[in-house]
Formats: sequence, structure tokens, C-alpha cells
Amino acid sequence: MTLMEDAKKGVITPEIEAVAKAEGIDAEIVRSCVAKGLVAIPKNARRDTLPVGIGKYMSTKINANVGTSRDCIDIDAEIEKAKAAEAFGAHAVMDLSTGGDLDEIRTRILKAVNIPVGTVPIYQAAASRKIVVEMSSDDMFNAVRKHAEQGVDFVTVHAGVNLNSLERLRQSDRIMNVVSRGGSFTLAWMLHNGEDNPFYAEFDYLLEIAKEYDMTLSLGDGMRPGCIADASDRPKVMEFITLGELVKRSREANVQTFVEGPGHVPLNEIELSVRGMKELCDGAPLYLLGPLVTDIAPGFDHITGAIGGAVAGMHGTDFLCMVTPSEHLALPSIEDIKEGLLVTKLAAHTIDLIKEGPRERAWKQDTAMAYARRDLDWEKQFELAIDGDRARKIRDARKTESDACSMCGELCAVKIVKEAFGEKKEEE
Repeated sequence: MTLMEDAKKGVITPEIEAVAKAEGIDAEIVRSCVAKGLVAIPKNARRDTLPVGIGKYMSTKINANVGTSRDCIDIDAEIEKAKAAEAFGAHAVMDLSTGGDLDEIRTRILKAVNIPVGTVPIYQAAASRKIVVEMSSDDMFNAVRKHAEQGVDFVTVHAGVNLNSLERLRQSDRIMNVVSRGGSFTLAWMLHNGEDNPFYAEFDYLLEIAKEYDMTLSLGDGMRPGCIADASDRPKVMEFITLGELVKRSREANVQTFVEGPGHVPLNEIELSVRGMKELCDGAPLYLLGPLVTDIAPGFDHITGAIGGAVAGMHGTDFLCMVTPSEHLALPSIEDIKEGLLVTKLAAHTIDLIKEGPRERAWKQDTAMAYARRDLDWEKQFELAIDGDRARKIRDARKTESDACSMCGELCAVKIVKEAFGEKKEEE
């Protein structure tokens, strides 16, 4: 049986128990949410990995993308990136490799980390042919099965890209058309072959494979907007209507899902976008890259993504895909992975400060930092900081004779008031 089947029957499995303990909530709450599809715990039946809960009442989770390109094939480097992502705090890793021996890369990443691993099987299906549009329906499903057999915990499938959404795209005034790589493969295949997307047309077969291995489906946003001007348009909304229908079918088949979202969205449209996706997809866990809130920040898109992610989280986003400084520019380095993760961790923490469930634990961290700052306890501050080594280096590089920082020295407001209160108490 799948985890969802067990949960529907009232069984609290070891995975549910582990997630409940990690989140500090009652296991029955987790079981109930898994049964309803409001929480996903992506864990392939063939892989022994750390259970991670994504969704309602769960702390905000972070995914890190790694993987080769056809221009940069260094398998060892990608393995190191995956390990670094886990070490820096990622809760999941996605292998997006498109160059080199894809089977070897995936196998090594699965062995290298102890967190859930996701993939995009259509990349492998496309790589099996000289031209993307020449892959067959069998190639697509065979790739899904291969990944499932190897122990992949969740797969992105762009099943919402269908003839209906294609027609909306034709009628739109989009500038960027389709920016999702998997979405573009699917769209090109449909146009070349004159047929509907196999992952949509044969979705029941996809569910059979996923159920056999208890593999979670990440329903991809192939029509996500690739620039601010394209945000919140008909192709995107049409796709989410379809994804909502597929979420329902997945739950009926006892297959866990979460839903991927855009993309590039201005601040004032994020609430509408997130709440709309949550409503259309009946509360399924929502997985966003960003959203990026401006298009003019190459080199700083980890920051634009964190801004958008924090706002999106305020309105219900559950799972953030890390954006690195190299977004739109190049394959990320290990340093890019670290920088992107730390900034995304900040966004996730700001979400958790106001999120039902993890709020109390997040507040304890901030309150502890407040006391450490009041007491000018630098070691405690470094211990609590999201990157204590970086904080320590900055302080040590600009030394002061005061026990405050070099910005104010003996004129530190905290120090002055603390001493003033101390003198007052002595007088009393």
C-alpha cells in the first residue's frame, strides 16, 4: 500500500511518526493531512531516506536544483553540489541533468544524500533521441518507470500542458511564450506530432507507475510566466485548472502530489496567484520557484526570488525552490548553491514566523537572538545566526575596543540603556 492508503485507513506509519516528531506536532494531525492530500511526504518505497513533510502545518521546506548541462558535464562537481545543498540546509534536491550519463548521475546523487531526490523524466526521454520531438510516448513513460525503479522520491511531470492550454497560449500576447524546459519539450512534441500530451492523455498510466513505487508526483507548471509582463495570464490559469483536476484524480488513486507554481509575478499579484492555485488545487502542497518579483536583477535573482517567496509563503506556499545568483546566467557553482540556499532559508524562516504550526518554534529562535543582542552576547548571536561564520568574519574584520559593534562602539544604544538601567537599580 502507498503512504496515502495507509493514512486513509488510520495507520500512523514510521514516516508519519518521523515527520510529526520533526515538526513537533501530533502524529494524528500529520496522518489526517496526508490522507486528505494536504501534506506530502515524498519517499520512494525503494529508497531509505529521511521523511520530509511538505504542506499544511509543516515548516516551510526548501529544494535545491543541481545537475549537468550539455555544455558543462562534470559529474563529480554536481555530486559535490548535492552534498553541499544538504549540508547548507536543503530539504530536497532535484537532479535536472541534461548532459552526460544521466543514469550514472542520478544513481550517484541518490546515494550521496539522505534527503528526498526529485527528477524530470522527460529530460531523459528527450535525450534518448537526436531531436526532442522524436521521442515517443513510450520513451516518456519508460523514463518515469526507470526513475521510479532507481528510487527517485518525486518526479516533475508537466501533465497540465495539453491542447487546451496550448490554444490559450496561441491566443495570448505573451512575450516569453514558454520558459519551462519540460514544458517546451512537451509543447514542441505536441505541435510536431499533432497529438495531446501523453502525460495528460494517459494520466491513469502515470498514476499506476507512481503508485507501484509510492513515488510522489510534482505536477509541473509548464505554462508558468517567464517575465513580469506575462504574469497571471490565461495560459497559466488554464494550466492550474487542469492541475487541480489531476490532483483530484491522484488522490483517488492514493498517489501523493504537490503542485508547482510560477515563475515571475509582481508583488501585488502574488496573493491572488497563490490563493488561486491553492483553491483550484484543493489545498495541495504548493511548490514555487520564487516567484521572482522583477526581471532586471541578473546576478541578484536569489534575492528577488526570496522576496517573492516570502510574500508567497505568507499566503500559503509550502515548498520553496532555491534560486541562485546565477539564475538566467549560467550553471550554478557550489558557492552559488550556498548563497541561494542561505537567502532562501531566510525567506522560509520569515514565512514560519507567521505560519500556523511552525510559528512557535520560529519565534523562539528570534526571541533567543533578541536576548543575545540585548546582552551583547556575541557567541550566542553567532550560534543563532543563519550563517554564524559569515557574521563572525564581518565583526572580526572591523574590530572595536567596545563590547558593542564598531558601528556605534561606546555610543551603542543597547549598551547605554543597559548601563543606565543598571545604575538606576544600584541607586534603588
